[in-house]
Amino acid sequence: MSTAIEQARPIIVLYAEDNDNDIELTRISFQQARSGIALHHVDNGEDCLAFLRRQGRYSASPKPDLLLLDINMPRKNGFEVLKEIAADAELCGLPVIVLTTSSADEDIAAMYKLRCSSYITKPVNFDKFAAVIKSITDYWFTVVALPEPARK
Repeated sequence: MSTAIEQARPIIVLYAEDNDNDIELTRISFQQARSGIALHHVDNGEDCLAFLRRQGRYSASPKPDLLLLDINMPRKNGFEVLKEIAADAELCGLPVIVLTTSSADEDIAAMYKLRCSSYITKPVNFDKFAAVIKSITDYWFTVVALPEPARK
């Protein structure tokens, strides 16, 4: 294990989100918080799993260090995606941060039961959102030791 910050390669983040505004806000916030992050994005749960499993058009995709996962997505929602990740021996070690608009207690409890690493409700204000992304960056890429992604 090593912290991603010590790596010579960029930190790979996959963001599974279908809202274009949230994607752009996240991209800008990561750029403000730290360089060296390669943000990839998919807009539905099926593509998220294909990216993680390197299937189809995602066969050359990098292995992410971290997944940001929205709950409300087409094709497969965040609950379905996280359930498959938890059941997959190749993916179950991937840190997953649920980043969503829902603050419903039942959603929070359900995602933690499925073994998400963190659950964050998206602020609607840009400055607060940017502060959340900075906190994610500071914690996950400075403090936490992340597993080295498989180089298959």
